Amino acid sequence: METVDLNNQAGVDTEQRTAPLKSYDPTYDPLTSETPGQGRDYAPTYWIGTAGEPPADDGPVQGDMDADVVIVGAGFTGLTAAIFLAEKYGIKATVLEANRTSWGCSTRNGGQAQCATGRLKRSQWIDRYGLDIAHKLHQECLDGMATFKDLIKDIDCDPQPGGHLYIAHRDRQMPVLEKEAKLLRETFNYDAQMMGAEEVKRDWFGDQEAAGAMHEPEGIGIHAGKLAFGYHRKARALGVKIHPASPVQSWETRSGVHYLTTPGGVVKARSVGMATGGYTSQGLHSQLKNRLLPVLSNSIVTRPLTDEEVAACNMHTRQVITDTRILRHYYRLLPDNRLQIGSRSAITGRDAPQEKYKNMLIRDMYRKFPLLQGIKIDYSWWGWVDVSHDMMPRIFQPDPRETVYYALGYGGNGVMYSAQAGKRLAQLIAGEKIDMSMPIFNSKLPFPNVKEMVESQVFAPFRRLGQSVLYRWYSHKDERP
Repeated sequence: METVDLNNQAGVDTEQRTAPLKSYDPTYDPLTSETPGQGRDYAPTYWIGTAGEPPADDGPVQGDMDADVVIVGAGFTGLTAAIFLAEKYGIKATVLEANRTSWGCSTRNGGQAQCATGRLKRSQWIDRYGLDIAHKLHQECLDGMATFKDLIKDIDCDPQPGGHLYIAHRDRQMPVLEKEAKLLRETFNYDAQMMGAEEVKRDWFGDQEAAGAMHEPEGIGIHAGKLAFGYHRKARALGVKIHPASPVQSWETRSGVHYLTTPGGVVKARSVGMATGGYTSQGLHSQLKNRLLPVLSNSIVTRPLTDEEVAACNMHTRQVITDTRILRHYYRLLPDNRLQIGSRSAITGRDAPQEKYKNMLIRDMYRKFPLLQGIKIDYSWWGWVDVSHDMMPRIFQPDPRETVYYALGYGGNGVMYSAQAGKRLAQLIAGEKIDMSMPIFNSKLPFPNVKEMVESQVFAPFRRLGQSVLYRWYSHKDERP
């Protein structure tokens, strides 16, 4: 493997890099906005606020250019795909980013790298695909964790290893977790262990809602901003060109060649990989229209807790934690003793800035940790999550006649799996064979329900209406005794 200098900044145009940025748009909505914007600044997340200076880039596209491979989206997936293309295949990709590097999902998540992909559990894989495919998907996740660990070993991203604590938020969830843990141990040889409420609150994390928990051995917390900037530096050191403020405004394919129009010029490419996550606009490519349901997630980060507050809340682990709600919470104690917690949010971008969603999350934090009542919140943000309509991701070439590929639909489990997806996307682009027996590699992102409904111009509002109804039903199910 080629050794790279992560401090190599050759080819930087500092005048372009320091050009004035457009303000962050808090109401952006991928179902209604034509593009994610152009040259917008970052959302005010903890990750961006504490990651240090953003790395140098290659400036916006200025004039027409040719590229062997274009990656659309400079987030975790796009950057890791570019890294693998350069390291393994000698292909120096050109990455187009609408705003700034990792402006979307990659710097608005919870920083939890779990051994999962999509939204389904192992038992649900068996029900849907059968045992053989479930075993392959499990191994894909294990391989993904290995890929992720290898990628981050030379990136200073504040890793917090040790596993994942899955907390039962009600007594009725314990039999469900016990059944899943038994399946993980006996069918997948994966050492998931159960513990009771007293043990969880005393020895692990003093979540006052905890009725018990399942602990799984794989799980790493990371600093999302530092990881994103580390991927960026690694890619550029390998010769990858990263062009911010260069959204794809239109796309034509003629005689197998792709013409991507950006504000600064047309980029002609022989192959294109789409890695735009929850910020995938409806008009980016016909193969992606209505293929994703973007869902908002909110996060807050407290001021640093004192050692006494940490002890009083029995916060004895810094491992990543989620609870068993359908509208789940994800949380952990960060290296600087801040508590970070997130959950689902508004339905539309227009509603996202409403203070009530932040207040709902603060209320949820107080339920779990009553001693933190009134604590100062230093950071609050929200971001879009790319959820596929069958809750599973796809890394796929949707039309074998065209050199167009995508890696999308992680459903909130993209911190780890984006690294593996980037690797798989690079393999597809380079023409390397992968195991096509798994549905995440052999089928398109599905349409929701009735095809005619999807293709209707009025479908998006109805989809949001349905989501609103589901959220109310999920909340009722989650909060009943």
